[in-house]
Amino acid sequence: MTGNTKVVVAGGGYAGVMAANRLTQRDDVVVTLVNPRRTFVERIRLHQVVGGSDDAVVDYREVLADGVRLVVDTVTRIDATERSVTLAAGGTVGYDYLIYAVGSGSADPGVPGAAEFAYPIASLEEAQRLRPVIEAAAATAPVTVVGAGPTGIETAAELAEAGRTVTLVCGGVLGPYLHMRGRRSVARRLARLGVTVLDGPDTTVTAVTRDAVRLGGGREVPSEVTIWTAGFGVPDLAGRSGLSTDALGRLLTDETLTSVDDERIVAAGDSAAPSDLPFRMSCQAATRIGAHAADTVLARIAGDRPAPINLGFFGQCISLGRRAGIFQFASRHDTANGFYIGGGLGAKLKEFVCQHTVKHLANEARKPGSLTWVTDDKRQELLAARRGGASATRQEKTA
Repeated sequence: MTGNTKVVVAGGGYAGVMAANRLTQRDDVVVTLVNPRRTFVERIRLHQVVGGSDDAVVDYREVLADGVRLVVDTVTRIDATERSVTLAAGGTVGYDYLIYAVGSGSADPGVPGAAEFAYPIASLEEAQRLRPVIEAAAATAPVTVVGAGPTGIETAAELAEAGRTVTLVCGGVLGPYLHMRGRRSVARRLARLGVTVLDGPDTTVTAVTRDAVRLGGGREVPSEVTIWTAGFGVPDLAGRSGLSTDALGRLLTDETLTSVDDERIVAAGDSAAPSDLPFRMSCQAATRIGAHAADTVLARIAGDRPAPINLGFFGQCISLGRRAGIFQFASRHDTANGFYIGGGLGAKLKEFVCQHTVKHLANEARKPGSLTWVTDDKRQELLAARRGGASATRQEKTA
């Protein structure tokens, strides 16, 4: 390839910004980042937007390399044949390579009344829309948070610490990722904050009304403000553009994060499904996957063979209000273990992670290629076992 190589990055979240910055290692690569907002959103702080303790936005000048062109718009279609993307405001942008990093957002709850009466908070705009609703509600008004993953737990704790009357409806287990020891610690903290935790098999939400949440066991929970944090969806851009996706709509790729349909399209972050075995949605994964996506593109530009992704994890951190939190340790293959740090130190570690996630982006902008991460070989074992199982199934069918 001669002359400058044009790379378009669709999406300016953790994965997209990391990828765009890392691509600037080469002077002959022209990077365009397309994002619908003028500011970077710290998605892991959206519960603080709801609670009023942070605005969760950072100026792109703080995290984006000077050489990256920012286009404030939304990609509405990918034309893989013409190698171009169509923008919502009109016009197209051509590319030699496309990094698909459109992220994730709220999923359709599929529960009667939820879309009408519950407030999702998977995006900045959703969190900002909820904040004045919380402020307008009486101090004693019952608030129900649906979903007991990190976002649900953090939102419930944030509001309870501010004096709100909060019920957390788990729809199953509190903190599914957590080890049972970490889960007990979180439950104790929520109890001290006055949060009513409803967990177990009968806590699946069956309907949401203007003033209540109905559960599968027949119970009705009074709720003046219902916040929906259960589940995430991804934009349907890939599917609408004729590209192969998994059942959720994530772009199907090989282990180098390259689309199974087109080697000029590489996926990163929540919207990527490498080998139809996606990584856990998290900023921890997004930044590293974004970096690897850039490495794949850079390898192809150099005429080298891209490497398969090798990503290890270290755990999950959850804030429990401003004064407490938990850092749940895990194996490199992302299975929680019995070690955790809670209380005030847990809160400090969570804040450290939030701040340093942004610093990782800023560091990559100043020194592209600097980000490193832990690795884990367990994924390749899982893929090999799955391939072996599929092969055995085919043999059985042909026997």
